[in-house]
Amino acid sequence: MREDAQEAECGELRALVLRAKAGDSDAFGTLYDRYLDLVYRYIYFRVGSHPLAEDLTSETFLRALRRIGDFTWQGRDFGAWLVTIARNLVADHFKSGRYRLEVSTAEVLDVPLEGAHIPENAVVTAIINDRVLRAVRDLNPEQQECVVLRFLHGLSLAETALIMGKKSGAIKALQFRAIRSLARALKPDLA
Repeated sequence: MREDAQEAECGELRALVLRAKAGDSDAFGTLYDRYLDLVYRYIYFRVGSHPLAEDLTSETFLRALRRIGDFTWQGRDFGAWLVTIARNLVADHFKSGRYRLEVSTAEVLDVPLEGAHIPENAVVTAIINDRVLRAVRDLNPEQQECVVLRFLHGLSLAETALIMGKKSGAIKALQFRAIRSLARALKPDLA
């Protein structure tokens, strides 16, 4: 039953992509709505700045719109193609040397305190999240990307392998080494 639902969803996605390739702006808008969060979160984790992540996310979808005619359906998730575009934009950004490491106070204080959130809990959660993200950033670049794609974005081994240009077995080994490194790095904090 689950496979039937996945096949139906894959068929719907393929139809959307084909409509977008044919120039249907509503179809591309639906794809945008579906993948905006995935692309934004991927970029934000890599650059650490909301305004820059928003700019690069916009550029990702602009490039996708320009190149949608070049996209060929290979049975993979359209999101993998978008993340590949985003990955290249992030790499280009850092290679260009135009970036500066700066963090605004608004980003440091970007902790939700409304509703049921108790300030103390929000602070503890922010500290834990910050420590885990710092540990992930201390991994080598390939391990970082693997962890981000697999656990923050929930991509499958196959999708992660496709984006990273590796075989699934290599992704499994990379993921294992990354998790082992994270466990070592976080052990003092979790004890």
